[in-house]
Amino acid sequence: MIYTNITTIKDFIITGFPGLPPEYYGLVSVPFLLIFLAIVVGNAFILAIISYEQSLHKPTYLIIFQLAMTDITFGIVTVPKIIARYWWDDMKSSFGACFTQMYFVHSLGAINSSILMIMALDRFVAIKLPFRYPVLITNKTVCIAGSLCCAVTFIRMLGLVLHALTLPYCNLNIIAQCYCDHISITQLGCGENVVYVKYVALVNSMLSLLGPLVVIILSYFFIIIAALKTPHTVSRHKVLSTCAPQIFITCLYYVPRCFVYLANNLGFSFRTDTRIIITVIYSLIPCAVNPLIYCLKTKDIKEVLMRRFSRKVRISN
Repeated sequence: MIYTNITTIKDFIITGFPGLPPEYYGLVSVPFLLIFLAIVVGNAFILAIISYEQSLHKPTYLIIFQLAMTDITFGIVTVPKIIARYWWDDMKSSFGACFTQMYFVHSLGAINSSILMIMALDRFVAIKLPFRYPVLITNKTVCIAGSLCCAVTFIRMLGLVLHALTLPYCNLNIIAQCYCDHISITQLGCGENVVYVKYVALVNSMLSLLGPLVVIILSYFFIIIAALKTPHTVSRHKVLSTCAPQIFITCLYYVPRCFVYLANNLGFSFRTDTRIIITVIYSLIPCAVNPLIYCLKTKDIKEVLMRRFSRKVRISN
């Protein structure tokens, strides 16, 4: 195939699961619809309860608020296009729309990683430096940290997208994925700079994922060591139960991603359908289950829900 050095394509074709017979479109679209509803309704509920409940206006819950904001935005950016592909056979995405989606996909993913790091540091200070916690971790510092993470990430990812735009895109426009991401798009690029653009993106993704991950692992490592050294069983159980939902959320976010990156670098190849399923698991499932984890495993939120529920029961009686 003869490539030119000029972008000739006007739009991209997002295939979703390639080779899937049309009679299964409805079956595939239902899980995506349920995931979308879980993301929007669940995270909207978390945002509402933290906003209106004064007792939850604390640093820890402001971090959860920021995470819910990121999750709901990610779901809105990605899932409707997937559903449209299977409901209305709408596979086309304009050149600009695809790059815009790629920008938000990677920006929100990196912001999510930074928020998980802030969450781990919050628990580390609360457990290792409890007397300094009210001074070091306040609503103001959490808001500033979250805002800085967003600003730095959006600027950094803008450079990533603009770098990908320097490639000419010619002849090939089929994306074997459920949404536009950097790997899928740059694989369609032509010219001699494709390898360099991919290398820069790899370094960027390592900074976005592995940097916060190191801080998260060290924070929870020292927290667990401190908990195990505590002579009181009740205190030990309280520390571990407080951190357990956050550790679970972090594992749900990082483990599949690290698996994919390690597999690619070690030369393992996946079937296209398998790769898409893994991508859906690590990008959408955490957004959907996080609100459930907050409600079931976070003591203060459970108490607020139980108090409001019991109040409604008394009023109805």
